[in-house]
Amino acid sequence: MSTFADSTSTNNRTRAPAGGTFARTHEGLLVAEVGDRAFALLPGSDGRFFLASAWRLRGPMEEWKRSDFYGHGGDVEDETAFRARVAENAEHQRQRTALARREVSSRASTPWGTSQHAIYADGVICYSTASHGGFHLDAEHNAKVHPGLRTRGGWYEEDCAWAAVAQAFPELFTDYERRCADRTIRDWHPDAWEAIQGKRLKPGESHEKDRRAFERDHASDWIVISAIRCDQHAGMTECVATLGGDRAAPEQRRYLVPSDEYHVGRFGFVIDGARHRLYDGPSSFIGWNR
Repeated sequence: MSTFADSTSTNNRTRAPAGGTFARTHEGLLVAEVGDRAFALLPGSDGRFFLASAWRLRGPMEEWKRSDFYGHGGDVEDETAFRARVAENAEHQRQRTALARREVSSRASTPWGTSQHAIYADGVICYSTASHGGFHLDAEHNAKVHPGLRTRGGWYEEDCAWAAVAQAFPELFTDYERRCADRTIRDWHPDAWEAIQGKRLKPGESHEKDRRAFERDHASDWIVISAIRCDQHAGMTECVATLGGDRAAPEQRRYLVPSDEYHVGRFGFVIDGARHRLYDGPSSFIGWNR
């Protein structure tokens, strides 16, 4: 990946050797263009930034406005991180072009509706529909997918299951897509990832494995399943909690938690019985039995 040390500059614009053009808008925003894709480094909350995107923006880059961008590509730390993300996208587009994926019109029936387009290779077809999409593998190709990720019938939806296809046929995907697939499998299919890689995932390396650990460690704790600012007690949040956070549990308890302390976290807020008091007063929840 380019460090941009050998970039060339023309007027207000900078072109990176890895691909992509950077500029400052009249509003002072750092923006970039890679093919038909446009990116901007936009300020968020708490002094943070996020990567925004758009498609085929018209006019000079210097005249682009914040309101032109509608996609949210996640938080980025600073301008250096933004430039790295743009360079990553440029390399992804270059590799995708080199793969020469075939795109054809298709009216095939899929689990997500009638397809409009289909691309990739013989036996590995990516279908696009009006609402969703995903891959279909013929029997021969589906047999090559790891058993821990394989689906019956060879259908793999585009949100998560597609990663199994990229893992089985890496030659059909870009480096960026392979990294995304690896991250997806680690997060949501940790058992399969460990079997494929032959090593154990550590805490913090898999969302699903961390969730299991949280549920195991807090099976006997009261975990909040619903919360609302308390109208009766200023500065407090009224919480409904169940054992282990089980939403189907027959017993529910209410607690008052200081609002400045109530932060849900990744898997839920755990009640501290020594500090958070049980509450049986008037409720701010509509329909709660009073």
